Amino acid sequence: MATPRTDVREPAVDDATARTLHERMLLIRRAEERLIVACADGSLPGGVHLYIGEEAVAVGACSVLTDRDYITSTHRGHGHFLAKGGDLDAMFAEIWGKATGICKGMGGSMHVADVSKGILGANGIVGAGFAIATGAAWGARLEGEGRVATCFFGDGAANQGSFMESMNVSAAWELPTVFLCENNGVSEFTVTSTVTGGVLADRARAFMPVEVVDGNDVLAVRAAVGAAVERARAGGGPSYVEATTYRIRGHLEAEQHMLGGGTYRSADEIAAWQADDRDPVLRSARRLLDAGICDAAELERIDADVRARVEAAVAFAEAGPAADPELAPQLMFGPTA
Repeated sequence: MATPRTDVREPAVDDATARTLHERMLLIRRAEERLIVACADGSLPGGVHLYIGEEAVAVGACSVLTDRDYITSTHRGHGHFLAKGGDLDAMFAEIWGKATGICKGMGGSMHVADVSKGILGANGIVGAGFAIATGAAWGARLEGEGRVATCFFGDGAANQGSFMESMNVSAAWELPTVFLCENNGVSEFTVTSTVTGGVLADRARAFMPVEVVDGNDVLAVRAAVGAAVERARAGGGPSYVEATTYRIRGHLEAEQHMLGGGTYRSADEIAAWQADDRDPVLRSARRLLDAGICDAAELERIDADVRARVEAAVAFAEAGPAADPELAPQLMFGPTA
């Protein structure tokens, strides 16, 4: 794993922006904590892959994008969806398999999408976003309106052949693509270093500018991705940003039932990444306190408001009608005569 730079300039943000960044990370955290409860009590129709611990990557990156810019996501896509402005009610309804979901309940947790927000979809196929983002970037270049396509992917996905192919095409055609690696050190149930040779960032250096940053610092991510987006909008071609981070939860909820008593990381390792100097949400809260932007009472109020919003989304999801199974053949084959 490449060492994150600690000298990345973090452009000053105003108080309102600092609060917004914190609230968006907190929304992702509280929403996913609520999904833990729902998964445990059996109210969800399927498993979920949670983003807890990585919130600063999605929020920092999406804070410099507009609705007209594109993102492609992963099977761990709730955080990307919410960071890009996706609707929490519609996302929860989708996860609950309801017709009121963002994809009418037909996609589920791993396929949340909203093209109106530039969210081209989470994806259950590892590494599928590379080619989708590159195609979106090609379309953006043809339009000539300054749109950018950002591809979120994990360190495990970087071993897919389409990673190199997409970087090559993006570099050769000078496409406005930002490759954003969320390097959390694990590939599903495997420590990445045991199955990956070399340094991931070095794979991109032959094609484009590379920046490796602390992925748990929302301002560092915002600065690095902001520079890459600015370069892409100006016609400077693609960039690679690697954000060093860590997922606190397992590959998916209830993974212990799949591991048969085995483990691939220690409780001490997980606890170390939950410390207040590493956890992205706690770091953000401390920054707001230290800067005098918020006091403890205001942070508690923000948290209470977010929790209420999450519970309202759960109620919306649970009250919705079940997905219409007749949509499956219509969506696959088109309307019947």
